[in-house]
Amino acid sequence: MSFNSTLSRHQAMIEHLFALEPQVNALLTRIADCLQQGNKVLFFGNGGSASDAQHLAAEFVVRYYKQRAPLAAIALTTDTSIITAHGNDYSFATIFDRQIQALAKPGDIAIGLSTSGNSDNVINGIKTAKQVGCWTCAFTGAVGGELLEIADDCVRIPAEETARVQEGHIIVGHWLCEALDAQLTETE
Repeated sequence: MSFNSTLSRHQAMIEHLFALEPQVNALLTRIADCLQQGNKVLFFGNGGSASDAQHLAAEFVVRYYKQRAPLAAIALTTDTSIITAHGNDYSFATIFDRQIQALAKPGDIAIGLSTSGNSDNVINGIKTAKQVGCWTCAFTGAVGGELLEIADDCVRIPAEETARVQEGHIIVGHWLCEALDAQLTETE
């Protein structure tokens, strides 16, 4: 496989992202409102999506470009003691549920990342977040999987290849960070 072939697939995914503009603008508004009302964003996923959840939470809390107040965000993928204890005592399929029950409140936003849209623990986390009163969003690949049916919104990256989907998640996530920086520093 050539480098140019990979870049071509990456470029095709990016070109299809333009169609998501109205959806990601609405997501930006919802997240900004959530944060301005004193609520938080919870990110979670598995494997590379777990890393993306941590990456985005770090950008919210620390900063993206601009110096600004920290934005309330938590990655539910970082506490290995909670994850392994829950996986051992209960089930890996519900590792995010207990954390959401402990940390989430109505008005928060839960964002579950799953390239297939069919990760059991992300599906269960989204269901639990809805029960707690969170607004929910899934970041998935083109098909959306089961998350398309249960999340309040589903940002479907127009690709089926895992790497391209994850690249799309980070592009959307970075844009949200940049737009939040611009929007929230204007109001400070």
